[in-house]
Amino acid sequence: MTDRFRVGVLASGTGSNLQAILDRVHGREADVVAVGSDKPGARALARAEALGIATATFPGADFPDREARDTAMAQWLRSEGVELVVLAGYMQIVTPTFLAAFPQRVINVHPALLPAFPGIRAVEQALAYGVKVFGVTVHFVDEGVDSGPVILQRALELPDVTDADEIRARLHPVEHDLLTSAVALIARGAVRPDPEHPRRISVEVQ
Repeated sequence: MTDRFRVGVLASGTGSNLQAILDRVHGREADVVAVGSDKPGARALARAEALGIATATFPGADFPDREARDTAMAQWLRSEGVELVVLAGYMQIVTPTFLAAFPQRVINVHPALLPAFPGIRAVEQALAYGVKVFGVTVHFVDEGVDSGPVILQRALELPDVTDADEIRARLHPVEHDLLTSAVALIARGAVRPDPEHPRRISVEVQ
């Protein structure tokens, strides 16, 4: 058992962002100690199991409502000693009860330059608006939809690309870079919210 910063990851799909964290951060600035999913067959779970990381599934059908599921999920993550929860392609909105269990310790990656184009189908929203610059945001999660304080952002100019799948493919490496950077920075104590100005985040990038 090490004393490194302990991270839990929630994912619904293949887990490419999880894999980036495992490749770049796990065993260095932090340890991924738990991976949960709402999808029992999610590829992300297999990625974690291959490294001996604790996994659990929380299918909606197993619980009477989202509140009950999130309570169980938070209890499990806390039992694993998780200090930071990363939503890495987790396709459910977490409840205030879950957020209260990890105050200012839940982060998400979103394929747009927030506050523009929050919610689902962000790339399609941006295309419909006619933008030429796309991007990725890593932010703290609050009770709104993609409305929490921004930690890191990066823009990507794609003036001639009009296919949503191609844009997502171009954004994936940016997601991996920003998300792993954010996890490492938080683990090092280099990301600090300002209590007097909740949306102001101090990030010390070395």
